[in-house]
Amino acid sequence: MSTFRHATLSNGLKIAAEIDPRGYSASFGYFVRTGSRDETDIESGCSHFLEHMMFKGTAKRSAADVNRELDELGGNSNAFTSEEQTVYYATVLPKYQDRIIDLLSDMMRPSLRQEDFDTERKVILEEIAKYEDQPPFGAFERVMERYFGPRGIGRRILGTSESIVDMSRQTMYDYFTRRYAPGNIVLAAAGNVDFDGLVAMVERLTSHWGDLVAAPAPPPDDASALPVGIATDPLISSPDAAQAYLVQIGPAPGGNDLDRYPARLLSSILGDDSGSRLFWELIDTGRAESCSLWTQEFMDVGALFTMLVCDPDDLSSNRRIVEKTIKRLLRDGVSQEELDQAINKAVAGCIMSNERPSNRMFEVGSDWQLRGEYTDLDKVLERYRGVNVDEIGRIADKYLTEATVETLATAEPLTQPT
Repeated sequence: MSTFRHATLSNGLKIAAEIDPRGYSASFGYFVRTGSRDETDIESGCSHFLEHMMFKGTAKRSAADVNRELDELGGNSNAFTSEEQTVYYATVLPKYQDRIIDLLSDMMRPSLRQEDFDTERKVILEEIAKYEDQPPFGAFERVMERYFGPRGIGRRILGTSESIVDMSRQTMYDYFTRRYAPGNIVLAAAGNVDFDGLVAMVERLTSHWGDLVAAPAPPPDDASALPVGIATDPLISSPDAAQAYLVQIGPAPGGNDLDRYPARLLSSILGDDSGSRLFWELIDTGRAESCSLWTQEFMDVGALFTMLVCDPDDLSSNRRIVEKTIKRLLRDGVSQEELDQAINKAVAGCIMSNERPSNRMFEVGSDWQLRGEYTDLDKVLERYRGVNVDEIGRIADKYLTEATVETLATAEPLTQPT
């Protein structure tokens, strides 16, 4: 049986762990409450850029040392940046707990050398160029910018080529001092974890983190002007695209709203990639390459996405099918059979996913960082199983009737999105 324990260190860093001594592995991750929504225009892309720099060496280790030790410990390690978090994580055998914690903790205080900054800037620019060559990604970024605005939640995680070229190493260092304070960080763990040993070791390794002096905040952005490199045109020209990529966005429950559970089930009924209403209408019939609908949750707001990929000549007719499918659900509701199927999918997916300590670590870390709560798997399953047909109807009436914003990426746009 798993148990949950948590602690707050003397410097303000929080530790949260779901411990299962029966496990054959242990997962650990530093969750920093910072992402693209926390940046200003001159810092656009800094959270993600900084994530790369954390692997470039410390006062104790070179970049080669960091990567060699990660390889020596085996398991799995990586990092990612989102709108609201930057996470550095690893899964190892329990006997390597002390070694991986020593390494991850050291990485959290990087050298940020100018030569590494200049080299990694080129890597980031290549990454941006790669995504710009792929129509769906450009459409997602553009629709977020158009719906939320190009700042805050709508700010691009990678930044723009212009913002990365203009960024200085000093800007990154100042951002680091403000956002990587211990009180803004959670260390999450799951699996076969020695919690008392973990707390004692991290207390010792991070005792100096509170000495970091935060730089003054940068000047506020000019809200009357677009950030450099940003456009709001709903049409994206992709000369090499053979398909049309239509992305819609509308409101949905946020990460602190329990309505997120029925909203997820509603999106599964309407638009998951197998067995949903849109699947049978558009994919099974061969009318479209793909059509899906899903929710994405942030701390204080959510988003409902619809994505349609099809031949440009079929775009108008397929879009009408999507609209009719949604209207039919609003008029007639969903059947108990459909809801039961969606609940079974969600429950099975949760159970299978959470068999892995790494997935539980991500759940524990995000919940503790963003919501200050711990939700065990049984509670999650209970929330899904407790959703009824009336709740699905209420969520549909609340969110599917709201106006949406669209972005279209194709070689020859045929329809002006709204």
